[in-house]
Amino acid sequence: MRIEWRNRARKQIKKIADRKTKLRIFSAIESFAAGKPCDVKLLTGHRYTHRLRVGKFRVLMSVGQEIEVAWIEEVKKRDERTY
Repeated sequence: MRIEWRNRARKQIKKIADRKTKLRIFSAIESFAAGKPCDVKLLTGHRYTHRLRVGKFRVLMSVGQEIEVAWIEEVKKRDERTY
């Protein structure tokens, strides 16, 4: 499955200082695209359709004909609003 990156997600991945974390995020997205089991949750009532959890980061994406990576967010404190 093809992976499309939105500009906002590209900027957010560039801001992550740790190279090892960036590689983990890329690897997790590629694993999901290949159909391997990942920590992915289907979102309901949300603009994006799926949430991928990679350590303390959340990757929000839309999945259809291709995977559109839209948002990468660092979770600093978990609460009821955490994806």
